[in-house]
Amino acid sequence: MSHILIEPDQCKGCELCVNACPQQILGMTKKINSKGYFYTEVAEPMRCIGCRLCCITCPDMAITMEVHGTMYHYFGY
Repeated sequence: MSHILIEPDQCKGCELCVNACPQQILGMTKKINSKGYFYTEVAEPMRCIGCRLCCITCPDMAITMEVHGTMYHYFGY
């Protein structure tokens, strides 16, 4: 089973991850982060298939994913 971790203060609310998710499980919160943006949240975590498209699409590296105990970090530069 996969687990999506979103860092709210890194997210700028571009919604690229929301549009990239084939399961449509991501959405925008009604809360504002420290930068003044509405950020992404996982609405239905049990439906996640672990495709990692949200992680790959995020330009701010605000999303990481854990699948079966393995943590995936993308573009850690």
